[in-house]
Amino acid sequence: MSGSIPDRSQQGFSLVEVLIALIVMSIGIFAVARLFPAGARGQVQDRLTVGANDYVQEKLEYLHGLGWSDADLTAGRHPAGTAMEACGGGPWQRYYVVTAMATPLDNLKRVDVTVSWAGAGSVGRSVTSTTYVRR
Repeated sequence: MSGSIPDRSQQGFSLVEVLIALIVMSIGIFAVARLFPAGARGQVQDRLTVGANDYVQEKLEYLHGLGWSDADLTAGRHPAGTAMEACGGGPWQRYYVVTAMATPLDNLKRVDVTVSWAGAGSVGRSVTSTTYVRR
C-alpha cells in the first residue's frame, strides 16, 4: 500500500490559488491598459506644444526682418483688442505685443509673441516667447 496514497507535497495548485492568481493578473492588466490612453493624450499635447513653438518662432523671425518704423512694430497689441490670428489649419491662435523701451534702452522694442490652443483634453494652454528688436 505504499503507492496508493498521494504525497501532499506532490499535488498541484488548488482552485482557490488559481482564482487568486487570475484576479491579481487581471488587475495588473487593467492597470497597464489604463496607461495607454493617457500616453496617447500626452503625445498629442506634446505635438500641439511643438506646433505652438513653431508658430511663435515663425512670427519672431518675421518681426526681426522688419524695419524699425514698420507698422507691424508699432507699440501695442497686434491684432488689436482681443482678436487673434489663426495659425495653420489647427487649433492655434496667435497675437503679439510690442513695447517701446524707456531711456536708456530707447533703441530697443520688446516683442512678446503668444500662441494659445485648446485640445487633447487640456482646457487651454499657451506658449509665450520674448525678443528684442534693435533700431
